[in-house]
Amino acid sequence: MLFFRLAAASILMLASTCLVLAETRVALVIGNSDYESVKALDNPINDASDLAIALEGLGFDVFLGTDLSLDSTLSLASEFGAAAERADVSLLFYAGHGFQVDGQNFLVPVDAEIASAEDITRQTIALNEIVGEMQRSEGIRIVILDACRDNPFGADVIELGDDGLARVGSDADFLFAYATQPDNVAYDGSGRNSFFTEALLNHIYTPGQDISDLMIAVRKDVLSATGGRQIPWDNSSLTRQFRFDTSPATASEDTLLWQVAARSKEPELMELYMDRYPEGAHVREVVAFLDDEAGNQNATRTLSERDYDAQAERIWSLAQRSRLRPLLEYYLEKYPEGAHRAQAQRLIQSIPDPNNSTPASICARLATHPRDGTASNPGIPFSRLQQNAIAAIQACSAATVQSPDLTHYTALLARATIAAGDVDRAVALYRQAANRGDLRAIVSLAQLYENGLGVEKDMYEAFKLYERAAEGGSHDAMINLAVTLFEGEIVPKDESRGIELLTRAAESGSAKATFNLGVLAQDGVVGRPEQALELFKRAARGGEHQGYLAAAILLDEGRGVPRNEKAAARMLLLGAAEDDGDIVSRLANGSDQWSRGTIKEVQLLLQATDLYMSAIDGQPGPNFTSALQRWRSGGFDASIVSTN
Repeated sequence: MLFFRLAAASILMLASTCLVLAETRVALVIGNSDYESVKALDNPINDASDLAIALEGLGFDVFLGTDLSLDSTLSLASEFGAAAERADVSLLFYAGHGFQVDGQNFLVPVDAEIASAEDITRQTIALNEIVGEMQRSEGIRIVILDACRDNPFGADVIELGDDGLARVGSDADFLFAYATQPDNVAYDGSGRNSFFTEALLNHIYTPGQDISDLMIAVRKDVLSATGGRQIPWDNSSLTRQFRFDTSPATASEDTLLWQVAARSKEPELMELYMDRYPEGAHVREVVAFLDDEAGNQNATRTLSERDYDAQAERIWSLAQRSRLRPLLEYYLEKYPEGAHRAQAQRLIQSIPDPNNSTPASICARLATHPRDGTASNPGIPFSRLQQNAIAAIQACSAATVQSPDLTHYTALLARATIAAGDVDRAVALYRQAANRGDLRAIVSLAQLYENGLGVEKDMYEAFKLYERAAEGGSHDAMINLAVTLFEGEIVPKDESRGIELLTRAAESGSAKATFNLGVLAQDGVVGRPEQALELFKRAARGGEHQGYLAAAILLDEGRGVPRNEKAAARMLLLGAAEDDGDIVSRLANGSDQWSRGTIKEVQLLLQATDLYMSAIDGQPGPNFTSALQRWRSGGFDASIVSTN
């Protein structure tokens, strides 16, 4: 009998992405940076231009305008409105200065000259004007506003009731997405894009992802990148699902990069994997390959024309989805006549060269905690940070000077400082960032109090800090609090509050919290046992890969759900591709752990990929193990395990 315990927070064959859509999609994309009479903004033109490229690749007819005057904005909005009336999906994206007066939002064209409140209606554009154009459509309407910035004209010119933009409500089938909470101010960003648009770009190509899940992923990334200072918000009245990328869901970017590297056996791709995913599930296999490669420099690799074209499609699809500049450069180098060359060249121009990064970008790349990883930055293990501590301290020190409002760089500086061995200085920096609300700093301080490192050990002080971080939205804090409340050793046991914390973390996108809720549902502590299956599957899709194993166990045994050996086999093969090798080991060496019918179904699925050619007998053996290893190392085919 296999079982799981509550976990605490711890430190395919890709199809072509040429979408075939029955629906008509149109987008109005505006980015205003170079204002004539108020402060210029660094990112909006980049935000708009880069998102336009992404939307075009997703089947949108894009009306793009940058640094638009009032008249140009109204003209482009009118053209867009005419197209939107006939569209199934219409989208507005605006980046630039914006503000609210009396609960109404106004977008600021570059030629606006506002000397008094009376000039607002003549010099700016009420958001409702463009929304009114979209209301002529009966399709899905999406409004994305990366404009929650300070009043650019000063309080002596216009007196605003609140910073940022106001929440907007409208008819059915609208979704309004804001860069930050209503009435709050968002950051313009410290690199090429704002934090919000960067996160949007990094998730918009996730196959099969509903827009509500997209917004959760974006929110998590921005929360992590700003230490909790900025939290994207959305207000939806959608009555149907919408997916930017309608292709079937597939494996994680981590696994897909390993799959294309394993198929090609190219050291360049293996090294890219190591650099991009230093704690990835396939690191051991990559290291083994590179060690073997070092002793076999004369190895030759040839691909058939069909395999060559298929590999080109896989690499392009992953490069487009992941926005990995080195992968795009690899595609352009290896496939100079590739079908997506022109689009790849456009895309690569929108992705910063890491060799020309800002101090803030270098600081984030060198010092981000793995638990704060984002789609563009997976985070750095402490051991690796120790090797680059001096460079990280230099970059983060410069970032704190350049972006004093973003205390997250102080927290990153603290992590680099403790990696360099200066614990006292690190504690002072963590306190400084924590006092200004940075979530990672608060959690790190709590961990220092738990371990008595640099401070006197105080478990109750750690608990209070976790409470504070949980209130700000830290998933780690919520999970650690929940575990503490279930144990009842530091504070009185309170399972109901622990469940409430796990539920909140799960609903805001924590895969670990979702998995823990699955464990509790499986054991009948919360909800119903049959709910455990969906929780485990959702956790697995979110990156908690042991969810695949947990789901397979329920389906194999019929525990809380009808027994389904074929579904169990799909979960096992998905997990075998994604995890650190545990499922392959369990299948190869633990035949007594699984029903014979489930092993047969795994054999049948592997046979469909031509990886397994032996008897379908439900018995492990050398050929079965070999097929599993090949599935894991280059043979993964999403269509075989798809439930769509």
